[in-house]
Amino acid sequence: MPRLYIIGTAWPFRGGIAAFNERLATECQKNGYQVSIINFILQYPKIFFPGKTQMASWEAPDHLDISQEINSINPFNWIKVGNRIRKDKPDLVLFRYWLPFMGPGFGTIARIIRMNRTTRILTIFDNIIPHEKRMGDKLFTRYFIRPIDAFIAMSDTVFKDIEKFDKTKPRKLCPHPLYDNFGEKVDKLQAKKHLGLDPEIDYSLFFGFIRNYKGLDLAIQAFAEQGLRGSGKKLLIAGEFYSDEAYYRNLINELGIANQLELRTEFIADDEVKYYFSAADIVVQPYKTATQSGISQIAYHFNKPMIVTNVGGLPEIVPDGKVGFVVERDSTEIAQAILRFYDDHLEEKFEKGIAVEKKKYSWETMVETINLLSDSV
Repeated sequence: MPRLYIIGTAWPFRGGIAAFNERLATECQKNGYQVSIINFILQYPKIFFPGKTQMASWEAPDHLDISQEINSINPFNWIKVGNRIRKDKPDLVLFRYWLPFMGPGFGTIARIIRMNRTTRILTIFDNIIPHEKRMGDKLFTRYFIRPIDAFIAMSDTVFKDIEKFDKTKPRKLCPHPLYDNFGEKVDKLQAKKHLGLDPEIDYSLFFGFIRNYKGLDLAIQAFAEQGLRGSGKKLLIAGEFYSDEAYYRNLINELGIANQLELRTEFIADDEVKYYFSAADIVVQPYKTATQSGISQIAYHFNKPMIVTNVGGLPEIVPDGKVGFVVERDSTEIAQAILRFYDDHLEEKFEKGIAVEKKKYSWETMVETINLLSDSV
């Protein structure tokens, strides 16, 4: 049985990347791998972490081997972890790379692993060019990429970005699989009752960590536009503030639309996700920059139409007019798309399109891509 080490975040840390890694590990186990997730002891220093806590509030997945080993800011730790994995000689190591901050540690670990001349080293990129740029980003990413044997991108935007750092190594494009680990869709009225929402109100959903690049301000402004203002329809905002909360609170007050917003601005635990998506009619992703989005893949799982902005890989994931709308980064266009969705009664049409489109986003395809790349290096 081939041994696979996935290096990246997992329980007891929370968030979409942790959920992805755990789901990927589960699928790889089903496909004949002996899988270990090499997780963090320290993922982010508290000073760099914008949320309330990095830790999950639920129990560990009991079917996965997860070990906490990596300290993201301790070079001596990187050497220790690299040497342990080098001596273990797993058949395959898969890094999950989403932020240049991880470049020095991951790059050092990968260099040491390579010294055993046995282990093949791959990476799945969430981003290469980060949404929120900082000094040293390119240097850290270049350092990480050099010892990697092959790359997987989950959007065409990221696939093209690889060219800026490497032009020769094997690479493949594989769409972000569905997040199907949050349970099944529940009845809309039941979901609203569970969340304490008005059963008579139509809700659009903004879901996920609130960061400036995700464009929540555009969605808020959309509900102040003519047609939506005073319509009785509401924006359900579900997710923790990772950007300045006061900016959004002031914007809401200035626009005078607090009565059209339902704010649930805390971290949404995994077992609550299904209720938010089931209660909503449509998911709004008004991103100002993007590569791919895990939120789209949750929406697909729950058969929810989407409105996305024309940035990065989002139009690849959400075909305009088939499963939702692609609009420009403009509050008026977002408002018009929401109104058109309701006025033209498009929910059933888009759900039928989703049923067809979502078939391409399977975890089995991701494992096949990993196998093909592994065999090529």
